[in-house]
Amino acid sequence: MVDIATIATFLVAALAALFMAWSIGAGSSGSTPFAPAVGANAISVMRAGFFVGILGFAGAVLQGANVSEAVGTELIDGVTLSPIAAAVALTIAASLVAIGVFAGYPIATAFTSTGAVIGVGLAMGGDPAWAKYTEIGAMWILTPFVGGGIAYAIARILRDEPIGEERLIVGLAAIVGAVVANIEFAVLGPPDGGESIAQTVGGWLPLSPTLSVASVTLVIAILWGVAVGADLNKGTERGERHFLLVLGGLVAFSAGGSQVGLAIGPLVPISGDLELPLIALLLGGGVGLLIGSWTGAPRMIKAISQDYSSLGPRRSIAALIPSFAIAQVAVLYGIPVSFNEIIVSAIIGSGYAASTAGGGVSGRKMGYTVLAWVLSLVGSILIAFFGYWVIDILLL
Repeated sequence: MVDIATIATFLVAALAALFMAWSIGAGSSGSTPFAPAVGANAISVMRAGFFVGILGFAGAVLQGANVSEAVGTELIDGVTLSPIAAAVALTIAASLVAIGVFAGYPIATAFTSTGAVIGVGLAMGGDPAWAKYTEIGAMWILTPFVGGGIAYAIARILRDEPIGEERLIVGLAAIVGAVVANIEFAVLGPPDGGESIAQTVGGWLPLSPTLSVASVTLVIAILWGVAVGADLNKGTERGERHFLLVLGGLVAFSAGGSQVGLAIGPLVPISGDLELPLIALLLGGGVGLLIGSWTGAPRMIKAISQDYSSLGPRRSIAALIPSFAIAQVAVLYGIPVSFNEIIVSAIIGSGYAASTAGGGVSGRKMGYTVLAWVLSLVGSILIAFFGYWVIDILLL
């Protein structure tokens, strides 16, 4: 039987998780997915905040399990986070993210949340999970180069038009369709895991598993290309803006699937003692993201869309395609990743393709942003470590 003290402490931690979810929704998850679309004047700031909230909630519920379990159980070896440790980690991480929201600088939520969990875990006497840190570090380091590089290449091709612009966008749409066909959803497949659309539909075909998945992927990719091509035939600029909005929606969905784990991940070890299913945590975290997106995201959407680069529809498309792909890789492997880092690096890559002068990218703004990322990681580890240490002494 669970004692009252444990339940009370869990409720405190849950409130901290809700605060963290709100901060994430108002910051990275709520602002970055539609920032390029807003910068391209494809959607208004307020509408972007509304839709990103709905889509982020859906992503949190359907794709949030992998990252949530990784943050809650894989960042520290040898100990299990206690309710007090979870409350301390979440409160510190959420506070740092909230400071970034109100100051107008995109603090990387993955850095603050990961750092805070590591900090309290070390203070509890746990051992560093070096294998997981290597995996996470590789993702964080490669993201700016891979995302920015792909965005640069796509934007450059769209600008130089070695092939027809409409044909190129149709090809890009087909690639996006192939990715969508293979992302996992919690509502598909076995109860203890997810399955992709290609796997589910492919299971109905009298073919080998590999051939079935490949066939379904090809069909879905073609359908995406045909749909976007038909829209482009009604007007290139109109079709580009519609495709851009679809990409923003996919990134928003992916953001919910990744970022909710940063908020509720520390609660995962505690929920087992209370016999609370993970889906309940995902629903609560999704609601927090939704409220944060609706109440605080417009400020950060404006900051990212206008301060980092002067975007047009083509450069925005170039930024969102690698952002969506990288986000889904992170969700699949349960790696906490910063959407600020993903989107901002992609925006820079597409911005530099515009001209030799850097495409309107603010170097000063980016310098402050990178500094904020580094300080948020190091600071959250140190503050969480000493914060838990002090509280532990007071409770003895």
